[in-house]
Amino acid sequence: MHTIKELQDIFTEHLAKQDFFSDPKELYEPIVYSMNMGGKRLRPVCLLAACELFGGDYRKALDPAVGIEMFHNFTLVHDDIMDNAHLRRGKETVYKKWDTNIGILSGDTMFAIAFDYIMRIDDDLMRKAVLLFDKTAIEVCEGQQFDLNYETMPSVTIPDYLNMIRLKTGVLVAASLKMGAIIAQAEEAQADAIYNFGLYTGLVFQLVDDLLDVFSRDHKFGKAHGGDIVCNKKTYLYLKGYELAGEEEKQALDHLFSDKTIEPEEKVQAVAAIWEKLGVPDVARNEIRQYHRKAVDYLDALNVPKKYTGELRRFADELLGRTY
Repeated sequence: MHTIKELQDIFTEHLAKQDFFSDPKELYEPIVYSMNMGGKRLRPVCLLAACELFGGDYRKALDPAVGIEMFHNFTLVHDDIMDNAHLRRGKETVYKKWDTNIGILSGDTMFAIAFDYIMRIDDDLMRKAVLLFDKTAIEVCEGQQFDLNYETMPSVTIPDYLNMIRLKTGVLVAASLKMGAIIAQAEEAQADAIYNFGLYTGLVFQLVDDLLDVFSRDHKFGKAHGGDIVCNKKTYLYLKGYELAGEEEKQALDHLFSDKTIEPEEKVQAVAAIWEKLGVPDVARNEIRQYHRKAVDYLDALNVPKKYTGELRRFADELLGRTY
């Protein structure tokens, strides 16, 4: 098997060979721009890794991997419009660089292109792959709607939030892995197991991001420090903070999240200090460890030699390691 780094390089090389440009240029230039913005390429690499894990030829998985990455970037283009976000990976977002109408149309086209690339697999496997892709696309949209709903809902529970990030983040990582298993013609039970590994790994990924947004010791973390606090996002930390708070802390948090005259950095520091006092980061780390354990349990249960699961295990361990 290739290493994760080798698969990243293989995928990046294959992606660079794709020509997404056509007329009208206003429609296709944003697509090329979006696909060239970089990123971890986590999902397509998971697809390739799973294909190899079950004895498949990664070369047959390269085009579906492009489809998964195209779909992921489509969601980002539309998310940025809904979030009124001006920057993505340090660059202007598509709608900001062009305009909202172009962002919507280019995003829609990216969805169609993604579907085309997903279908570039053997005919006898296509139905399974397409059904998985359709189900995942619907779930991702459901997750985004829940996220929008939670911005204005006065009461959101931790199970609500975990379900939302399962849909927004977990299911696409899970589907990427299962797609690789389908291409390798793995047994259904094995494909389901690698899906569940991806689902819990996706939860770890998002919860780690929530934690690092506030408590990262690494200034290279790719987001503005405390951005979730500044935007009053109802993350796991936000919800757990209120759950653990006494009356005095609740009043302080209410003031910090409602008073728009407080400077962003002051707000971030004050909220983080309260969460630290309440032990919220440690509770979050414990939750992350539990999901990591569940992910690894599914990986260990696969009917493949343990030496073949090493790369995916290291990948999951690296996500966990980012919390310390």
